[in-house]
Order: sequence, then C-alpha cells, then structure tokens
Amino acid sequence: MDRSVQRLLNRVSLAFATIATVSLLHIYYHNSLSCAPAGDAAYRHHHQTLTLTLSPFPKTSCDAAARDHITPEKRFAKLRSSRAWRSRVDAFADLFRPLHPLGLLSNASHVLCVSAGAGHEVAALHESGVADVTAVDLVDFPPLVSRSDPHNLPFFDSVFDLGFSAGLAGALFPTRFVTELERTVRRGGATVLAVDRCSPKEVDEIRALFRRSSLLEVRNVTFIGSEMTLIIMKNNGKPPS
Repeated sequence: MDRSVQRLLNRVSLAFATIATVSLLHIYYHNSLSCAPAGDAAYRHHHQTLTLTLSPFPKTSCDAAARDHITPEKRFAKLRSSRAWRSRVDAFADLFRPLHPLGLLSNASHVLCVSAGAGHEVAALHESGVADVTAVDLVDFPPLVSRSDPHNLPFFDSVFDLGFSAGLAGALFPTRFVTELERTVRRGGATVLAVDRCSPKEVDEIRALFRRSSLLEVRNVTFIGSEMTLIIMKNNGKPPS
C-alpha cells in the first residue's frame, strides 16, 4: 500500500513539474521570440510610442526592450527647462545673497553643498559667478550632484571656504552630519544651514552641534512660500575649551 501511494505521489510531482516547465517555455517564447523582426518598422514604431505616462510598467519583454532610454543629460535638460526648477534656483540665490556682504562668499570661493538633491543650489551659485562648487547626496544627480554619504564625506579637512546644507532635518544622525560638514570647512570659513523656522531655543540646540564654530548670524527667511531660518556659523579652527 505504501509503495503504491509513493508511486502515485511521484507521478503527480512529475506531472506538475512538466506543466510548470511547459508554462515557462510558453511565456519565454511568447514574450521574446514573438517580437517582430528588426525590419518591421511599423511594429517598432508602435512600441516605441509607449511612454511612462501611458504605460508605467512594461507588460512584456518586447515592450521593455523597445523603450527609449533617457540619458542623464536629457533628463537634466528637461528638468532645467521647467518653471519649478527656475523657481527653486532663484530661491536659493536669495538665500546666498546675504553671504556676500559678510565676506563669506565670493566668485573665488570653494563651496560644498551637502544633501543637495537635484542641485538647485549648485545652479544658483554657478549663475552668480561661483565656479568651484561640489555637491553630494545619497543619490547622485548628474551633472551637478555626486553620490556620497553626508555622514562620511570623502574630503580632507579644511578644504572648503563655505559649507552649505538645507538637509539637516533629514539627517539620520544630526551630530555626525554637522561634524562632517564643519570638518571640511577651513578656519575663517563658514557653515550655513537652512532649516525650518525655529525658535531661539532650537537655534541654540543646533549651534551646540558645532565644535569648532561660533554663531555669526541668524536670519529668518522665506523660501518658496515656506518660513525658514538661516543659521550662519563661522569656523574658529579649533574646538572650544
């Protein structure tokens, strides 16, 4: 009796394995080999008209293979032509403008932007005449922003004249984030943070994150309709005693 049951189970397993194999082969040939040959211009035109808007996900391998890939250069050019891009770049230009009369920013400055997103602040600095701008974020956005961990910056100490970030609120470890940003700024340079509008007590809490800098100025500003605070710290070159 046991041998009969075992033989029956073996046959059932073999049958299911055969069905699964046949199904996979059918899917493979249907999706891959059923694509029209390279010379079928009408077929290629039909599938190349698929866009992310009309078809968010390819239904077959033919659809996926027929899609045009957008290069980083084209993606950036499209973004740069939008009104939203222009609005954010202008807003960052307004944030940086007060730094010039303070002697913290000039066309010759070496600037580091951390958690720079798509690089709006980089574009604003370039347009104002600052050529040497380095920008990093966890996800790169060519050509303006390179990939790097803001908590572990790949730069030597004291190599930048100005460090800027509007990303403190998103930092997993705020103390480490500020320490790394401050570390890369030379003595006499400045670290500037743009944060959500905060109280004097909250400003003191942020200031306490710095070890080699003193508070130079606090400004309440409006950034694309949002109330923000600009905290400007000047690097003294050594930790307070």
